Amino acid sequence: MIFRTAVEHAKKHPGLIPQFFFICLGMGGATLYLLRLAKGPHVIWNKTNNPEPWNKLDPTYQYKFVAIEQDYKSLKKEGPDF
Repeated sequence: MIFRTAVEHAKKHPGLIPQFFFICLGMGGATLYLLRLAKGPHVIWNKTNNPEPWNKLDPTYQYKFVAIEQDYKSLKKEGPDF
């Protein structure tokens, strides 16, 4: 029903076609980004099999999105050794 109305409006006003295209493109990109975030190592979907997944990460794991010229393997570990 909504799709049919959008098509009818696009036939009457062709200038709306790019607007519909970019709105759909933005919504699709936002959906893909949310799916990418939901599959990250910090998200827990099943607490029974792996209640603390962050304990399995390496101390040199890069938590930042962008690190320009940063070598995380040579950083000093600030916590105690277990």
